Amino acid sequence: MEQLVILIPIALVLGLVGLVAFLWSLKSGQYDDLEGAANRILFDDDEDDPDPPKKR
Repeated sequence: MEQLVILIPIALVLGLVGLVAFLWSLKSGQYDDLEGAANRILFDDDEDDPDPPKKR
């Protein structure tokens, strides 16, 4: 029974830390562009290169 006196507050504190971290990530914009990274992998970056290397 003594273990529960220690484990329950630890679990509550860890849950609160996780909730605060999640709310901070929402506020800082971590979830604003969910599809951007998924679509970025599909496109080739060579099109945006203003000075491509010259072939010899």
